Amino acid sequence: DILAAFRVTPQPGVPPEEAGAAVAAESSTGTWTTVWTDGLTSLDRYKGRCYHIEPVAGEENQYIAYVAYPLDLFEEGSVTNMFTSIVGNVFGFKALRALRLEDLRIPISYIKTFQGPPHGIQVERDKLNKYGRPLLGCTIKP
Repeated sequence: DILAAFRVTPQPGVPPEEAGAAVAAESSTGTWTTVWTDGLTSLDRYKGRCYHIEPVAGEENQYIAYVAYPLDLFEEGSVTNMFTSIVGNVFGFKALRALRLEDLRIPISYIKTFQGPPHGIQVERDKLNKYGRPLLGCTIKP
């Protein structure tokens, strides 16, 4: 499994366990509408699961929600697929006042499926003229 730790601040009236479960569902197989393809396979195999939640010391109404994602949920070799699933849509979830990914643990067997940039990191850095820092990208939404 891929293990993620999210700092969760639920909206008033939302129990922390419900917020953690909502993060796990929304960032894996959960959706706000009925999808006809849901009946084609058992979603239990692909569901993210919030297996532990604990309060953040010294912070009111903040919790760390630990979520496990089965590797079958992700396409091998696709960093984009993995990050889009885990951190794509969940940050706009209405049950949460705030959410931050604190930690991500990826099994070595899955990491080995990533090939990296097709031309090597140095070529990518030269094209962008960016050195000495991580290269990250995101989709900008209104």
